[in-house]
Amino acid sequence: MEYIANTLNNLVHQTAFFNLTWGNYAMIVVACVFLYLAIRKGFEPLLLTPIAFGMLLVNIYPDIMLSIEESSNGVGGLLHYFYLLDEWAILPSLIFMGVGASTDFGPLIANPKSFLLGAAAQFGIYMAYFGAIFMGFNDAAAAAISIIGGADGPTSIFLASKLGQTAIMGPIAVAAYSYMSLVPIIQPPIMKLLTTEKERKIKMTQLRPVTKLEKILFPIVVTIVVCLILPTTAPLVGMLMLGNLFRESGVVRQLTDTASNALMYIVVILLGTSVGATTSAEAFLNWDTIKIVILGLVAFSFGTAAGVLFGKLMCIATKGKVNPLIGSAGVSAVPMAARVSQKVGAEADPTNFLLMHAMGPNVAGVIGTAVAAGTFMAIFGVF
Repeated sequence: MEYIANTLNNLVHQTAFFNLTWGNYAMIVVACVFLYLAIRKGFEPLLLTPIAFGMLLVNIYPDIMLSIEESSNGVGGLLHYFYLLDEWAILPSLIFMGVGASTDFGPLIANPKSFLLGAAAQFGIYMAYFGAIFMGFNDAAAAAISIIGGADGPTSIFLASKLGQTAIMGPIAVAAYSYMSLVPIIQPPIMKLLTTEKERKIKMTQLRPVTKLEKILFPIVVTIVVCLILPTTAPLVGMLMLGNLFRESGVVRQLTDTASNALMYIVVILLGTSVGATTSAEAFLNWDTIKIVILGLVAFSFGTAAGVLFGKLMCIATKGKVNPLIGSAGVSAVPMAARVSQKVGAEADPTNFLLMHAMGPNVAGVIGTAVAAGTFMAIFGVF
């Protein structure tokens, strides 16, 4: 009888109820909210679902992220091994290859002025950098945090890893991916506040056709030019352009399909769950995390606003030929931000089609965020 009682007692004390803190329960609630937003509301479920589930797992069973050094038997937790691929900058680079393989760069080639809108939207990054320094973060940490302003999760992880900011990589990644997922909520009020109804109704002329040769040469030329100027961007820009070359060359269809589908989804699962698993209550519920989340929101909002305002400037310069709404797509959240530009424009005029015009700044924003990361790496002497 005593044996049975001891066995039952041991089993009861092995349940999570005896090991969780109030912080763990709070993070479990947050994870459930994220799952609701992903599944019920459809806010980028491909990203938010694995992130939220990783958050749920680590706060129920923290040892799932146990490092090899901390374990008693020399075997780390499952998601720790996934997370190592983030620290080694492998998964962010593979994500970029998948983005390149699944994205048409034609709108950017057809309208090179889109580069200016993409560059303007990076204002949020540099604003966040100085804001982070003002809030007490060191230079390297501020640089890692600032990339959230571009709403670019993979680049945020990549730069945090390269700058040795693994201690805050979790909050940075979660903030970046959360804002990517919440683009449909955050951007429209800013876009409507900064534009008039007349501006939102502007119809842009159809983009010129882009030849196959142009599409093939573009990733090659961009890789040569950007990587010669900033070699540190090669892992991101190089993989982005390689994926696009797979797509446009037309001779490696199997590689294109793999990079844009199977491999991309595998990487999203690994990256999403490992990023979510960095949000244990102990690591996430602190003032630094709160400051990072606030900085990210402000920076993303400023980046969106800068893109729209530069779009207004281009609208004036072209005498009403540019719809300022496409400037908001200059952040790196591709293709979500371009879809939001289309949606807000269609609300003003259902016959207005801005998606392809917005894809130009959107692709430029991806390149611009990678260049910003490379610039920070060059400044800090990291290769």
